[in-house]
Amino acid sequence: MRILFTLWVLHMVGLGYAQDLQLYLLAGQSNAVGQGDSALSPVCSAGAAWEYVATRDVLVALKDPFGKDELHFQRAHTGSLAPALAETLYRRTGKPVVLIAAARGGSSCHQLAELGDYGTWDVRGRLLLMPLALQKVQAAERKTGKHLQGIIWVQGERDANAINDGKLTAERYRQALESVIARFREAFGKELPFYIVQTGYYTGHPRAGFDAVRQEQEAVAAADRHTRIVYRGTTSFADKGWMHDAIHYNQTGLNHIGTAVAEALVNNYRP
Repeated sequence: MRILFTLWVLHMVGLGYAQDLQLYLLAGQSNAVGQGDSALSPVCSAGAAWEYVATRDVLVALKDPFGKDELHFQRAHTGSLAPALAETLYRRTGKPVVLIAAARGGSSCHQLAELGDYGTWDVRGRLLLMPLALQKVQAAERKTGKHLQGIIWVQGERDANAINDGKLTAERYRQALESVIARFREAFGKELPFYIVQTGYYTGHPRAGFDAVRQEQEAVAAADRHTRIVYRGTTSFADKGWMHDAIHYNQTGLNHIGTAVAEALVNNYRP
């Protein structure tokens, strides 16, 4: 019966009949991809959570490793924040969730921070990720018959390192982040919510660049009522033992972020 129910829900969602379906984009760099442990990820309830796969134009049951190696975006290695986010949203609202993955490790917000083939969310650079994200979201909207409800943004480490290296200023990072938000809203609505998980620290490296990124994230959110900081606690992860390595969060940390972000979305959080 569980299998039949899951297949029925997938059929209904795929045809766009799930009127209460929630559609969100999870985007950014490696901590949005996920470097956790799938064995420690929550298991989503049957019919509760789906992932949109662009190369096949299908919805699949959401589980870790979340994401696919497609359109230059990456799959989790092996756990992510997605299952905790989707399951908590479903339990708190009773509405199925579709998440779209658009994250690439090492990607920058500003082109001056771009490294090699890691990509950038800027309007110029060697590998432009924004057009690919827009393409994927638009396809997911067609598949589900729903409009994108918001973007969960987990990015900033690459730009923080560039600030530390003297290749980027905090002001230019802020302008690039504002540009990212504006381009998403140009495509999906001028009041599209943009939810920021604040950047943490890189153990053993200068904190100044990371503090600058966090300060600019706060400034952008304070100036825009549709942009919100929904998680600030990443700077304490090393002290809590929630790091996978010097810069990536482990599964405990990712689960905590996913749950907290879902609660913030449900509670219509304001900074």
